[in-house]
Amino acid sequence: MSKHQAKADREAKVESITLPPDYRPSKNEPFMNPLQQEYFRRKLLRWREELLAESTQTLQNLQEATSQEPDFADRASIETDRALELRTRDRGRKLIAKIDAALRRIEDGSYGYCEETGEPISLSRLEARPIATLSIDAQERHERREKVYRDD
Repeated sequence: MSKHQAKADREAKVESITLPPDYRPSKNEPFMNPLQQEYFRRKLLRWREELLAESTQTLQNLQEATSQEPDFADRASIETDRALELRTRDRGRKLIAKIDAALRRIEDGSYGYCEETGEPISLSRLEARPIATLSIDAQERHERREKVYRDD
C-alpha cells in the first residue's frame, strides 16, 4: 500500500468517527483509542484555527495602524505595543508548529506517549497541554537538568 493510500485510509477512518457532544477521554477506556485520538485531533485543530485567526487579526491591525503620531511618547508607546504583539504572534507561530507535530503524532500512532520513556502521558496532562511530548516525571527531570546547567 502506498503512503498516499495509507493516508487516505486513515482520513476515511477519521471521517467515520462520531464523537458524542459531551465526550471526554476517560481512564476507564483503552488509552489512545480512536475516540481519544479524534478528541485530541479536534482539540488541536480548534486551537490551531484560533491561533491563525489571531495572527490574521494582528496583520490587519498592523496594516491599518500606519498613522504617524506626532508625539514621541505616543509613538514610542505604539511601537512598544506592536513589538509586544509581534512577539506574541511569534510564540503563536512556534505553537502552531508544535500543534502540527502533535497532529502528525496522532497520524503515526505515537501521540500521547512520552518521547523519553514510551509510557502513556496522563490524560489530564494532555487535556491541559495537548502538545505535551513528555510525561510529568520526564518533564520534571528535564527541567531539573535544565536548571542545573543554567545555574553553572
